[in-house]
Amino acid sequence: MNIHEYQGKAVLKEFGVPVSRGVAIHSADEAEAAANELGGPLWVVKSQIHAGGRGKGKFKEAAAGEKGGVRLARSVAEVKQFAGEMLGNTLVTIQTGPAGKQVNRLYVEDGSDIESEFYLSALVDRATGRVAFVVSTEGGMDIEAVAHDTPEKIVTFSVDPATGVMPHHGRAVAETLKLTGTLAKEAGDLIQKLYAAFTAKDMEMLEINPLIVTKDGHLKCLDAKISFDSNSLYRHKDIVALRDETEEDAKEIEASKYDLAYIALDGTIGCMVNGAGLAMATLDIIQLYGESPANFLDVGGGASEEKVTAAFKIITSDPNVKGILVNIFGGIMKCDVIANGVIAAVKTVGLKVPLVVRLEGTNVEKGKEIIRSSGLNVIPADDLDDAAQKIVAAIRA
Repeated sequence: MNIHEYQGKAVLKEFGVPVSRGVAIHSADEAEAAANELGGPLWVVKSQIHAGGRGKGKFKEAAAGEKGGVRLARSVAEVKQFAGEMLGNTLVTIQTGPAGKQVNRLYVEDGSDIESEFYLSALVDRATGRVAFVVSTEGGMDIEAVAHDTPEKIVTFSVDPATGVMPHHGRAVAETLKLTGTLAKEAGDLIQKLYAAFTAKDMEMLEINPLIVTKDGHLKCLDAKISFDSNSLYRHKDIVALRDETEEDAKEIEASKYDLAYIALDGTIGCMVNGAGLAMATLDIIQLYGESPANFLDVGGGASEEKVTAAFKIITSDPNVKGILVNIFGGIMKCDVIANGVIAAVKTVGLKVPLVVRLEGTNVEKGKEIIRSSGLNVIPADDLDDAAQKIVAAIRA
């Protein structure tokens, strides 16, 4: 689960992390009041969407101006002007794709006098099972570009959960960023606080870009991009309350109600599969034959007929779907349950696109018989390769 920057900074502030003062607003009038409250003389007006690259992004609407999704204002009037231009308009960044995202809220923040900018993030390292920190002198830059062009400017280290953050971790950050004296001590303190926040709130990723040194010689987190492990949210009602469903795909929200692993993609072939590995293989083979998947959907090993029906409805609600591939290997999941779920869903929502069904495993003959006797226009497939070729051919016919 992702949250907005202003929410992330509020979470970090609970752990003593240094952040700027700011106010979240939803209208130009609120922006003016926020600017007066903060006092100036410099303000930053930031679009709040779940995507990076806001500063370099462009609004689709001419009325929004040409200054991107993060703007520096030098007067209360400018704050109000920028808010009026940005709110309600669609911001396109490198992470939103060409469709962009509508800006429904802004964060008006105190401006900072910046001496230097750095990059700092924490994430779960799946290889070691530890929290890893990524540190670079190249703050404000796309870290992917830094990793590609100048990987020597990136330093990573992991934290042993048995010991937590140790003094040598702070020294590693200070050495990487060439910080000495008070700033080196602040670096060690910051790492401890970020690690405490990361573990206490079950974060998946925490990115500070940039981490700055102010003109008066202190560290401050100028941005905060945070995502949380969805499997742990039952422990964090305060974090769940921060969820902004307007930033999420409606189909993904519906899927979460049925505990379906669903991710919307931008292709044309809807997929319903059981098992994450098989789902990824299905996506790959669709690509191999020249088309793109419209979604990742894993119904799981013990899905009920109701769950399968819900999954099928979610797939067919996507207007980009030109064909559907159901690929089930029955182990715990029984092929006849899948078949009944597909039939029930088709009878409810109709079938306006080609449907290819490949069943194998437990109760496979029962499942195939249910499909055959349904009277539906379903294309059977013998294996995954056969299924992929048939669905690609069907949508191109």
